Amino acid sequence: MTEKKARKVVKTTKKVAKPLAADYVKTQAYPITQAIELAKKNSRSKFDASIEVHFRLGVNPKKGDQQVRGAVSLPHGTGKTIKVAAFVSPENEAKVKAAGADLVGGQDLIDEIKKTEKTDFQVAVAEPMMMRQLAAIAKILGTRGLMPSPKNDTVTMNPAEAVAQLKKGKVSFKNDDTANLHVAIGKVSFADAALLENYQTLLDAVKKAKPSTAKGSYLKNISVCSTMGPGVKVGF
Repeated sequence: MTEKKARKVVKTTKKVAKPLAADYVKTQAYPITQAIELAKKNSRSKFDASIEVHFRLGVNPKKGDQQVRGAVSLPHGTGKTIKVAAFVSPENEAKVKAAGADLVGGQDLIDEIKKTEKTDFQVAVAEPMMMRQLAAIAKILGTRGLMPSPKNDTVTMNPAEAVAQLKKGKVSFKNDDTANLHVAIGKVSFADAALLENYQTLLDAVKKAKPSTAKGSYLKNISVCSTMGPGVKVGF
């Protein structure tokens, strides 16, 4: 070994994971109030992480008549700033802009997305009359979960109101292909009472969205967690 190599000191660092709350047991189900407290305690992010609810549903996701979807306005919002695109006729452009829409347009906006394939927004709202024109970019929007739909109130005759509700914290939900459903209900910085009210509002909406063809147990499992944090089972 050369003298130069001998003098070289290599320092290594090891990240130590934040210990989980002492009263947290992975396999135990907790009342929702305690589950929220534990999810916040177990947050491992330096940033203000989201608090998420995960539902495992007793539906067959392969059957079209057993899809669980809907939209609900959370009383305290989600703490997230979302970008909304509004596909509207010229007479409604000023109204949706005033309501907070980030991208507004009709055929011009459709042509731009078709050309660039860029979708710098999280939700799209459209007037019913715009849906035929949106067919030109349906593949782009559809594969990214951005296609407006009457089922989540994003195709509407009152797009300005829809935009305003989305900006205030209205969220859409839909089960995935494993019959699970995931929705953020706020941030770790939210008061426990606010998260609880948001949770109850979401739970009521998910129950209401139960397909009539679904048999047996509908809500199989519910858990809450922070972004990157472990799940906390909820007793119900």
